[in-house]
Amino acid sequence: MTTASSHVGLTSHPGSIFKEALPIRWGAADPALRGPVVATMTNRSHRNAIGTHSGSYSVYRALATAAGDLTPEHRPDLTNTNPVVDIGPFDSWKDPSKMVSIDPWGASVATVFRDHLEGGYDIRPTIAVTKAHMLMPEITEAIAKGRLHIDGKIIRPQGDIAVTKAALDPVWYLPGIAARFGVDEGDLRRVLFEETGGMFPELITRPDLKVLLPPIGSTTVYMFGDPRAISDPSKKLTLRVHDECNGSDVFGSDICTCRPYLCHGIEEAVRSAQEGGAGCIVYYRKEGRALGEVTKFLVYNARKRQAGGDSAATYFHRTECVAGVQDMRFQELMPDALHWLGITKIDRLISMSDMKHDAIVGSGIRVLERVPIPDGLIPKDAQVEMEAKKAAGYFTTDEVKGNDALQQVKGRGLDE
Repeated sequence: MTTASSHVGLTSHPGSIFKEALPIRWGAADPALRGPVVATMTNRSHRNAIGTHSGSYSVYRALATAAGDLTPEHRPDLTNTNPVVDIGPFDSWKDPSKMVSIDPWGASVATVFRDHLEGGYDIRPTIAVTKAHMLMPEITEAIAKGRLHIDGKIIRPQGDIAVTKAALDPVWYLPGIAARFGVDEGDLRRVLFEETGGMFPELITRPDLKVLLPPIGSTTVYMFGDPRAISDPSKKLTLRVHDECNGSDVFGSDICTCRPYLCHGIEEAVRSAQEGGAGCIVYYRKEGRALGEVTKFLVYNARKRQAGGDSAATYFHRTECVAGVQDMRFQELMPDALHWLGITKIDRLISMSDMKHDAIVGSGIRVLERVPIPDGLIPKDAQVEMEAKKAAGYFTTDEVKGNDALQQVKGRGLDE
């Protein structure tokens, strides 16, 4: 294989580029029959997928390669990288309609595809499972106030939480994605090609390649208690599905309820684990309702500078004026991570979103109880968001305000 920078192998020449590619039979119960996803660049003739592993970091990898810090021939040494706990396989792994955005075998490629690895194929994990400790001031406060207790196992003597966590890179089976959204696969491939600026020509030139590793961020799953209890319907499961909000989750912005609701979900998940069940947080990289942080900050400015100030009555309208749409998270793909975990029942869903609830239930998972954020956890400036969401149909046990009342729910100005 040449590494000369002056030579580029065009994907429109599949006879030379993909001549040794292994077939992928999506949804096959036996991983050997399903086949590995090969999206590496070390041997292009082996590739059977569009895109590359860790797609959201591919440009950084390119820079490292161009700078000479990373050799294009590097292959990871997977010694001792295997998951700290075994997840699955579950019945959901055998149903090609249950998971179309995750490779269920992505955590165990070093074992289930050992023969192919030994045969020279550069197969890389798309899922990693490890253990960690979590220390949060909100949990420390919950312990101090007696809402949680140190048990020495789930909450350790210093107040830190023992957690098992998994990172899941997206692996899209394009026919399944198209079916999930009710669109034609050809139309989906064309729009993906156009909206990524032609980044992946194989979307158009190689309709036989059915798997795409898109350049979007991973999903992280935090498991509290025994991970095996998550898939056990006889055990109580508390779960929150949370979409990324960097400003609140990390930096504590009080314009929204994201970090308070996330912390509340963690507290409830830990409580469920301490009671003999399990808790789970599934964290998606969908910043700003998947509109992006730049768009989100533009909307903040628009909301607070508009005539009459920031109002719950115009909360969604100002987003649509800037972005053209209120929300691009499209929760249709969200349940895939739950099916990877083998979840069939959620006792307590810590979410007010109908989009999330309906997607979960529509995928065949039962939800027994929905838990709204307690009023005392809603920051003052976030009342605009909360009342607007309730009026828009988010789950609540409170009385929903009419338009006149929504006009009176105001946020602070930019200079306040």
